[in-house]
Amino acid sequence: MTLFWLLTCVAVTRAAYGCGVPAITPVISGYAPRIVNGQNAVSGSWPWQVSLQDHSGIHYCGGSLLNPYWIITAAHCNVLTSHVAVLGMYNRASKSEARQVKGISKVIRHPLYNRVTNVNDVLLVKLSSPAIYTARVSPVCLAASSDGLSAGIKCVTSGWGHTNGITKARPSKLQQVSLPLMSYLQCQNIWGVKFLNSMMCAGAAGSSTCMGDSGGPLVCQKNGIWTLIGVVSWGQSTCSTSYPGVYTFVPQFHPWVNQMIASN
Repeated sequence: MTLFWLLTCVAVTRAAYGCGVPAITPVISGYAPRIVNGQNAVSGSWPWQVSLQDHSGIHYCGGSLLNPYWIITAAHCNVLTSHVAVLGMYNRASKSEARQVKGISKVIRHPLYNRVTNVNDVLLVKLSSPAIYTARVSPVCLAASSDGLSAGIKCVTSGWGHTNGITKARPSKLQQVSLPLMSYLQCQNIWGVKFLNSMMCAGAAGSSTCMGDSGGPLVCQKNGIWTLIGVVSWGQSTCSTSYPGVYTFVPQFHPWVNQMIASN
């Protein structure tokens, strides 16, 4: 196998998978109860979903693949370069999945992140080697600065977080849930002074995220393309479905993300 042939194959593989278009189609059956007791995703249908794992292989946060080298997640996840990012994972208990386990070479936390208020809860992770795009591994599109919120639009979040906020049980298979977006005013009325302008919220219609989903994606589909509009940030401590989950509002950080990727 020549080097030219190998490089050509890699280039063709990457070109075949555009952002926000899964090769394996997701199946979303209306509103699931919540990601806590939610529904299993179709294996491989959220190809940008990342599992961040510590040195012992324990999943602690989610993330989203932006390009072959970069992942976006939440600053409060406290990612370390001794951790790994696992791509292409669906069933945590499986030993036969074709996963890509990537080392982490750099972690960039937003300089204005505040762990008390959760403002600017966003972090970029640079992989030590590039992701190879496949039917099960491809990037999400990043919401543009001009993208706003349309209350009531259904979006989807996914993760391996707790399936019960009290017992802390966790699923083996990737969970998904369809959530309605809420307006800034609606969110502020619920969360009061805790809700800041770098945030958005979704749910409170019998749906929510929970611990372990942190850093994972909230994506909305427009013209057949899935766009990352939120990063799972925080919510009610028992994951009550009466309260919306709070997400980092990605469009506000689009310039910062592009600048960090370009300069690193």
